Amino acid sequence: MAEIGYGVAVKVLELLGSVTFQEISSVWGVKSDLTKLERTVKAIKAVLLDAEEKQASDHRLSVWLGELKDVLKDAENVLDEFQYIVLQKEVMKRNGSTSKKVSNFFSSSNPLAVRFEMAHKIKGIRKRVDEIATEKDNFNLTQGLEDIKLNMQERREMTHSFVHPRNVIGRDDAKKQILDLLMQQDAGRNVNVISIVGIGGLGKTTLAKLVYNDEQVVGHFQLRMWVCVSEDFDVTRLIKEILKSALDKIDENIVVDGLSNSLKDLLKDKKILENLGVDELQCRLRELLKDKKFLLVLDDVWNDKRKKWIELEDLILGGCNGCKILVTTRNSSVATIMDTTTTYNLKGLPEEDCMSLFVKLAFKVGQQNQYPNLLNIGREIVKKCKGVPLAVSTLAGLLYSKVDEHEWKFIRDNEIWNLEQREGDILPALKLSYNQLPFHLKQCFVYCSVFPKDFEFNNLQLIQFWLAHGILQSPANESQELEDVGDLYIKELLSRTFFQDVDQHEFLPFYSFKMHDLVHDLAFSIAKGECSVVTKESTLAAEVCHLSILENGQEVTTQLEKLSKVQTIIFQTEQPMSLLEACISRFKYLRLLYLGESSFEVLPDSIGTLKHLRYLNLTENHRIKQLPDSICKLHSLQTLLLGGCNNLERLPKGIRDIFSLRFLSVTTKHTCLSEKAVGCLDSLQFLGITNCENLKCLFEGMEEGHLTYLRTLLVFKCPRLTSLSLSIKHLTALETLVIMGCEELSLMEMEGEDNQDLKLSLQKLMIASLPKLEVLPQWLQGSANTLQQLLIVECENLKALPEWLPRLKSLHTLRIGECPKLSSLPEGMEALTVLRLLKIGGCPDLSRKCREEDSHKIAHVPQIELDEDSGSSSSSSEEEGPGSH
Repeated sequence: MAEIGYGVAVKVLELLGSVTFQEISSVWGVKSDLTKLERTVKAIKAVLLDAEEKQASDHRLSVWLGELKDVLKDAENVLDEFQYIVLQKEVMKRNGSTSKKVSNFFSSSNPLAVRFEMAHKIKGIRKRVDEIATEKDNFNLTQGLEDIKLNMQERREMTHSFVHPRNVIGRDDAKKQILDLLMQQDAGRNVNVISIVGIGGLGKTTLAKLVYNDEQVVGHFQLRMWVCVSEDFDVTRLIKEILKSALDKIDENIVVDGLSNSLKDLLKDKKILENLGVDELQCRLRELLKDKKFLLVLDDVWNDKRKKWIELEDLILGGCNGCKILVTTRNSSVATIMDTTTTYNLKGLPEEDCMSLFVKLAFKVGQQNQYPNLLNIGREIVKKCKGVPLAVSTLAGLLYSKVDEHEWKFIRDNEIWNLEQREGDILPALKLSYNQLPFHLKQCFVYCSVFPKDFEFNNLQLIQFWLAHGILQSPANESQELEDVGDLYIKELLSRTFFQDVDQHEFLPFYSFKMHDLVHDLAFSIAKGECSVVTKESTLAAEVCHLSILENGQEVTTQLEKLSKVQTIIFQTEQPMSLLEACISRFKYLRLLYLGESSFEVLPDSIGTLKHLRYLNLTENHRIKQLPDSICKLHSLQTLLLGGCNNLERLPKGIRDIFSLRFLSVTTKHTCLSEKAVGCLDSLQFLGITNCENLKCLFEGMEEGHLTYLRTLLVFKCPRLTSLSLSIKHLTALETLVIMGCEELSLMEMEGEDNQDLKLSLQKLMIASLPKLEVLPQWLQGSANTLQQLLIVECENLKALPEWLPRLKSLHTLRIGECPKLSSLPEGMEALTVLRLLKIGGCPDLSRKCREEDSHKIAHVPQIELDEDSGSSSSSSEEEGPGSH
């Protein structure tokens, strides 16, 4: 992975070029070594991209790159340690240390041992880099052009999670045949298994989704369940997933008659499942399926051990005649051990269908007619994809909107097509598409392999994950933040089909997506030696840096003892405190620690020694009551996730010392967040306050200069909250504000402020379930030029929309739901010239008025949806994007 080495070289040079290191180098007497180090790393970086291209055919070069990467990471760690020292100095300033102490921090009075140690480390690193650099001349490497930053201006619209039939090409016959099999009444068996078998990328899951959501299937089966199985065929896990899926369907249809009390309890709170033993889970499953005609889809099954299948099968035979299990798998032997009644072997798409898919995804509408030469080259590329839709869509995404024949011919004539393709190999089209990525996207993509297959990524958390590892490039312009860069990376990977199945809420600032199994295989094959999943049987390479720990036990602990430079640890299962303490003690260079859904009652004090830590995730830990004060020593921490920690009594008083914090989500039992703590987090860009049952006010008071960089504020399910206690005039960077489920909040406590001439940047505002809200606050007028989307839902006492609403000149989406006291729109709605969607539901008087007397006010709006009105102006459905194939 030379691109990782290239990325580390970039980070090292960024650090060396910063103002911080100019100061350090002069005061600490290491300027000469740092200057030489910078010069050498620049020379190495210039040839790294060429080295990446050539390493596959030169083993010596591959070894050299591994050694280089190792020393560059050491250099990064040493430089990062210097950065931490600078942050300590800032803490001393903020906490009122005497000016003498601060001035002495970098001076000769600083402990000589520390200065000597750091200088020694710098000198040692510089010598090692010099030694390795001299060897590069043995490989005839050429200096490549610097990787050009992506032009992110033109990007496709984001895709959506559902599969719309009109966006799936060439599978009508396959769908009909599977439907016929599902509708058959097979004599002699109450549960029949139908398997869809085919190589990766053919669209087995897409076909299963088409069938699963078909109207005939929905009407034919009393219960439908979908479970993504993947490689972990753990029966207990699968029982839980089947129950969750079934309960979700029952929830959707509000079918509760006949359910036992125990199942009704599960329906109210599905988290109960996590605490049930195997016997209880089996009992609930049998009860739920008994005498029902059900369809169970087991997607992406790899298990070929018949014993495991029988263990699960015994639990799901209680349905009535006509039940079906639909399996998708790459391996026909899997279908055999599952007693498959019928196997449907999915073939590749016919060439003409592949060509139709390619044209749809590679060209803008109608553009193909302007470029007949590209169309001919495209046909030759399609032939090489051998009927695999994933390969077609991946390369089409790569060539989208490109009109240079040389780029198309490069794809067509690439040598990678000549590699022998064996069963289970990574498709050449995917590897080729990966090779075309710029280095920074390669890094971001490959790091995703540390997450398990079928993992549901969240854009906000993945961006913070990348940010923790320093692999986001500096923004191209001053108006962008690193988070914006990360979002552009995700959209670029989506457009190239490296991610798919996007599910986005129109108003909330996050969306989820997945990675196709074959694409995950590609990432994992490239990441060998960097990323690894730890099980009892796995064998870890000594240079592994990123770990996903899937199992526990002494075997796992023993394997970790071989490692020293780990930067990422993701606990996927419950781990003992002893393992956590061992990891903290051993892996001093940790950047990311993922302890989501753990049940630690406390964190060890030693966590404060992780001076390099950027990301700490404790979400959904229902037992932790307090955080150790030592956590406040994590001055480099950028992301702290405490959402769902509903027993957390309060945040540490010294949390203000974590002043690199950019992203904070928190659930607490406390009644108030201290402004002198959270409110002083100058770097904070995202603040999520969720499920805080006792919280009465966000902050005790706000002063000028606090939270001035906050861009997103989410306040969700805080039933006792009476005051945001925010000084809105200081939140000039706030772009998204979401307030939901706060029964005591009226939003009027800020109306007493001087809100004249407010200049705010709010773009999205979502207000939901605020029964005490009677009028919209005046301060919203401060976003008259910027507010684009406004949603107001379940505010039953909202009496009227303000007369100044038509002044929101950027408003393009207005949704109002379940506000029954609203009876009319304000005068002057015609002034909202960019308004393109008006949706009103659960407001009968308002809808009637809009349809009759007030119709002239909204005649200019292209899309209108009112109560008892499906919306005749235009369709409200959104087309499926290219990433779903």
